[in-house]
Amino acid sequence: MAISVSRAMSKGVVMTVPVLVLTVSVAAVFLFFLLSSLSSCSCPSQPPATPDVNNARNVDVGSSESSKGNGFIATRKEDVEWVKNQIEANGIHMQENVLRKGINPRTRAQQLEDLKQFKGISHYEGPDSNNHTAFPCPGGLLVEEHHSNYGEPWAGGRDVYEFLAQAIQLKPDSQVLEIGCGTLRVGLHFIRYLNPEHFHCLERDELSLMAAFRYELPAQGLLHKRPLIVKGEDMDFSKFGSGVTYDLIYASAVFLHMPDKLVWVGLERLASKLKPYDGRIFVSHNIKFCSRLGGEECTKRLTSLGLEYLGKHTHDSLLFNHYEIWFEFRRSKI
Repeated sequence: MAISVSRAMSKGVVMTVPVLVLTVSVAAVFLFFLLSSLSSCSCPSQPPATPDVNNARNVDVGSSESSKGNGFIATRKEDVEWVKNQIEANGIHMQENVLRKGINPRTRAQQLEDLKQFKGISHYEGPDSNNHTAFPCPGGLLVEEHHSNYGEPWAGGRDVYEFLAQAIQLKPDSQVLEIGCGTLRVGLHFIRYLNPEHFHCLERDELSLMAAFRYELPAQGLLHKRPLIVKGEDMDFSKFGSGVTYDLIYASAVFLHMPDKLVWVGLERLASKLKPYDGRIFVSHNIKFCSRLGGEECTKRLTSLGLEYLGKHTHDSLLFNHYEIWFEFRRSKI
């Protein structure tokens, strides 16, 4: 038996019942699998959300996310609360703690004396001293005397880093110049986060440079970052190259120790090394070199250098009970 469809007949095509049944069955099976695959699809039903810039700032520096340049973290209030909870949970009280046996009860001076007198650490001497790859490290560095060379706590370097990094939205490929990096109290944090060779420093004190090269960089595992740290005075930046421009130039409690004339010479040389409009210069503590001139005269002097004063910032530390004053400058748009 055969049935004919008018359109099929017009073309001379005739379909038998078995063929028609088979065709309908195949189509039904195909439709079933198609619907099943669509219902189990893991594709997003809506476009991915736009990244939250504020949340991006909460990515920890040094983590896999921050290494991709996705953000930067400052210490958060919840971090401080966590520390307080841990102290309370462990029954640690703010009281005078007397050093006990088992906790090295010696001052740095005593440790240094022990190193000199009793060879406090094992090391090669005489002809054997060249049979290894290490370079000599002065005893004063081994007991970290250089951590006490500056007025503020060594740990305060983290505060400075957090403030400056957030202020410019630091990225791993940012170029940073510190004027007077000392023993890298602040610089270590920048070096750790930035790409190799992206941290530069001009430092005049030889003992500080010794501490940076022979102790801090090796001890922190940062030799591979190859920071460009140059010994120099009189605000001479010629060794940093003429082509480099900086996202951040900062001086932490340095300009207040310099003669005003030298500070202005330095600003004149730095103006052209600052990235136009987006780059920033930050100076901490005071700007006596500017305030002594008076407001209008200072503005004129800055304008002649192509710089613009943006304002004063008070940075309150979440980690320690102190604050710092910072003054911000940029290249003028004119």
